Amino acid sequence: MKNYQKYSKGYFLPPTVDIDWLKKDAPDHAPIWCSVDMRDGNQALVIPMSLDQKLEFYKMLLRVGFKEIEVGFPAASDTEYEFLRRLVEDDLIPDDVTVQVLTQAREHIIRKTFDALKGVKNAIVHVYNSTSVAQRQQVFRKSKDEIKQMAVDGAKLLKELTEEAGANYRFEYSPESFTGTEPEYALEVCNAVLDVWQPTPDHKAIINLPATVEMSMPHVFGMQVAYMNKNLKYRDGVVLSLHPHNDRGCGVADTEMGLLAGADRVEGTLFGNGERTGNVDIVTVGMNMFALGIDPQLDFSNMPELVETYERLTGMEVSPRQSYAGKLVFAAFSGSHQDAIAKGMKWKEEKNPDKWTLPYLYIDPKDVGREYDGDVIRINSQSGKGGVGFIMEQKYGIDMPKKMREDFGYCVKGVSDHKHKELMPDELYQIFQNEYVNVDTPYELIDFLLKKEPDGTRSGTVDVMVNGKKETFLARGNGRLDAVSNAIQKNLSVTYKDLTYSEHALEIGQSSRAMAYIGITGTDGKITWGAGMDTDIITASLQALFSAVNRMKAGK
Repeated sequence: MKNYQKYSKGYFLPPTVDIDWLKKDAPDHAPIWCSVDMRDGNQALVIPMSLDQKLEFYKMLLRVGFKEIEVGFPAASDTEYEFLRRLVEDDLIPDDVTVQVLTQAREHIIRKTFDALKGVKNAIVHVYNSTSVAQRQQVFRKSKDEIKQMAVDGAKLLKELTEEAGANYRFEYSPESFTGTEPEYALEVCNAVLDVWQPTPDHKAIINLPATVEMSMPHVFGMQVAYMNKNLKYRDGVVLSLHPHNDRGCGVADTEMGLLAGADRVEGTLFGNGERTGNVDIVTVGMNMFALGIDPQLDFSNMPELVETYERLTGMEVSPRQSYAGKLVFAAFSGSHQDAIAKGMKWKEEKNPDKWTLPYLYIDPKDVGREYDGDVIRINSQSGKGGVGFIMEQKYGIDMPKKMREDFGYCVKGVSDHKHKELMPDELYQIFQNEYVNVDTPYELIDFLLKKEPDGTRSGTVDVMVNGKKETFLARGNGRLDAVSNAIQKNLSVTYKDLTYSEHALEIGQSSRAMAYIGITGTDGKITWGAGMDTDIITASLQALFSAVNRMKAGK
């Protein structure tokens, strides 16, 4: 590509680099989560949510378990203002939930924000101004001292208005565009703000570090966070917060690095909605913790419902490949993957281990409200016997012999390839029924009467419909199946050997019925399979034999 020469690093390394935090391999507890869906997410929508939509979305966030929710920028629009007032007037803010409002460090905007907050028990007032080199030079055209003074003036006004209101609001400050700011200057501004607020361990202030525009590799962001963590004043009275965006596609990595580097709190959105490439996806960060055995303190156990509500209210779509939430993230179409998953499931059933370790499945899909048969094992022309067999057994209780599974797998593969589509479980079942079960053309079993002889053999008659005409054959053999098999080969000019037989009760949905499977080997060495289903196991086995014979005659 041309023009790469016009770009350079827009970030700054801290004056002292600390990498001790990189020795950690994982966080040991969940951060404080703050959803900014109602503000950052909503302002990025083509059509922002209506008041009623915002109310429904807010209630969904409460169900998920968020205790801090940025409800908007009340001074920015009437809808934002009315939404907050509705929460207050209808008593929709639980006592253990804190609502957060955003405001620029400008007097008239701050005053209108405080008007909107009247009656709120627990609130965070979030004030910001941009500190980056680009913004200082190009937008504000102000010096470092002037930019710092804007932050200090905003902090002072927040404190004054809170005292006037007799409220106990908490304060948050963001050096917006932190990633494009010299870390030592960002520290200087943040410490100046903290000198105004004088936070204590009992009344903490929040210093929020936004990756407003993601500019560096994640470990660099981690170094910047570590520098702030070690050098902020009043550190025991400060909640160090992150607000990553996703411009470089590394928002989750930035967040995880930032948490290892000492951050206490994360602002983000569901599924990464937000300006441009979006905010960090809290679902992914939380579920990453979950998969490491850490309680994220958020409930994503009904992911399909969460996705449906989110898509309906925002008009956005969750990608089919979105981590943990997409429709295809657990799906295995490949035959080898399906086989490994099916064997892993069998092993899990046998061993009942304490920890989840299944091949290809990072977490148990059931933990986020998904199903094995419809969400994990997906059938198309790339699928194999393992996946097909797994679905048939799990959903319909049909446990075919190993070699028959292979035969059925090829049959399904052919259908999917011909139709050029994925096959649903009910389609698999129908293919099985049509192709293998109680096949009665050209030979149909009508009835049989077999008795036990003194020498232990069985003898009697079998009634067969042959091309529409009923015929009765004498039958004799070591058992019922052998007797009927001998009669078939003698009277119907069919030759085969090595009869393979298995049977079981149908345990799912049809407990009174039995399944039987028979494989017969033709003179060419090819095994042909058939299945029989009946309330009587002997009848089922004979039906399976006739199915195999008929399929052999048909060249299957």
